[in-house]
Amino acid sequence: MEISLDRDRVGGLSLIALGVLATYVAITWYPLGTPQRMGPGMFPAGLGILLVFLGALQFLLTLGRPVSSFKIRVYSPLFILGGIAAFALMIVPFGLVPAIAGVIVVSSMAELRFRIFDITLLIVGLSLLAPFIFSFCLGLPIDLFSWPF
Repeated sequence: MEISLDRDRVGGLSLIALGVLATYVAITWYPLGTPQRMGPGMFPAGLGILLVFLGALQFLLTLGRPVSSFKIRVYSPLFILGGIAAFALMIVPFGLVPAIAGVIVVSSMAELRFRIFDITLLIVGLSLLAPFIFSFCLGLPIDLFSWPF
């Protein structure tokens, strides 16, 4: 018996498993409430059900297609987690804008190609958008630039 796995099928099954887990945790650990007075478990339960639905839809849409194999790259999630760690380590001593640049540069190493134009455009766009949202609109006291020396 040969089992052929497709990237979209594995992704759909992963979404189903994550949605079932999120729904289970939301229903068993948090009160759901009623539709008029929603409890803290209503939103995560709804998101879990939505994940199950989207995962099943993705899985069912791949059943008629030919199977293509895929490779699992172990280092890609490590670079993504490293980008989150870089943001956490940089935001207090350097500020929001350098931390955004750090997370983008480190996380972009998860791809096989390093595209300098796309990374620069993303850094500039997020460095303009994030301070506008967090400092101006929400009024959060986040330093945009800080020099620890």
